[in-house]
Amino acid sequence: MNIRTASTTPITQAMTADALEARLFEIGAERYHNLHPFHDLLHSGQLNRGQVQAWALNRYCYQAAIPMKDASLMGRIDDRELRREWMHRITDHDGYDDDEGGIMRWLILTDGLGLDRDYVVSQDGALPAVRLAVDAYIRYVREKPLLQAIASSLTELFAPKIHRDRIAGMLKNYDFIDDRLMTYGTTRLNQAPVDADFALQYVRRHALRADQQQDVINALLFKLNVLWIQLDALYLAYVNPGLIAPGAFIPEE
Repeated sequence: MNIRTASTTPITQAMTADALEARLFEIGAERYHNLHPFHDLLHSGQLNRGQVQAWALNRYCYQAAIPMKDASLMGRIDDRELRREWMHRITDHDGYDDDEGGIMRWLILTDGLGLDRDYVVSQDGALPAVRLAVDAYIRYVREKPLLQAIASSLTELFAPKIHRDRIAGMLKNYDFIDDRLMTYGTTRLNQAPVDADFALQYVRRHALRADQQQDVINALLFKLNVLWIQLDALYLAYVNPGLIAPGAFIPEE
């Protein structure tokens, strides 16, 4: 039996901006990676320290790629005001002046978990599927039309909840996690809604035809898959059945 969902129902007639926005939120409720079993284990304290290390090390690949994909997007934007608006996404992660930036805040987490910083930054221990998914995201933003490239960032609409759940769950359930290690998430609680609202308003203004609205949905689905497949790889390697790719990080516990 084929069951149509918000993510699989094709758009054949143009929707209002409000209807498109509602569809985007329905898709997030169906497919955002907070629903993945790996996150249930991570947030509820059911992983050991080595498995948490593996998650943080692999997630670094994604964190490090964010300013790269945003820089490639900015290089294609003709509109000065849009470039100015988008620029803070790069400095949010790379840092600027006294702000250390999101990448450094993530490295504070991996440092605190006992991982060698040079090893994390090299990404040598990351799972192949994670690296391929991240590379695919960079290429997507670099190569797709601007509307789709911007729409791929709409997963930020759903990010605050996962950050809240992660912060609360990991602080409660792991004695090797403290507030200092969770500063990436606490900072994104304020940054992500700003980014998400800008991208949402852009999509509402520019996705007017049915084909454009379908492109927006396809871009969101692509990005949701990028996030989901990283957790699939982590689950299969470090939870069950434990198929760690040659050369990837092997926890000591």
